Amino acid sequence: MSKSWAKGSTRAWRRTRAQVLARDGHRCQLKLPGCTTVATHVHHVRGKQHGDDEAYLVASCEHCNLSTGDVSGHDPAPEPRTRW
Repeated sequence: MSKSWAKGSTRAWRRTRAQVLARDGHRCQLKLPGCTTVATHVHHVRGKQHGDDEAYLVASCEHCNLSTGDVSGHDPAPEPRTRW
């Protein structure tokens, strides 16, 4: 695992993400205003509390995924990326 993904990606997640993107044809399923249609992200439809079950995941473009945020109503507190 690369250092940049030390707290967010595993082999299992990368495999699941690839399967969801392929299943949805790499097309954004959220289609919010400003959508770029090309899916490069995977969105947790019911929030991350349901885990990485493919039934609750959809392909999304970066714009739609970042615009939506955590649908459970509480985004995690920001963590500093560097120590000063």
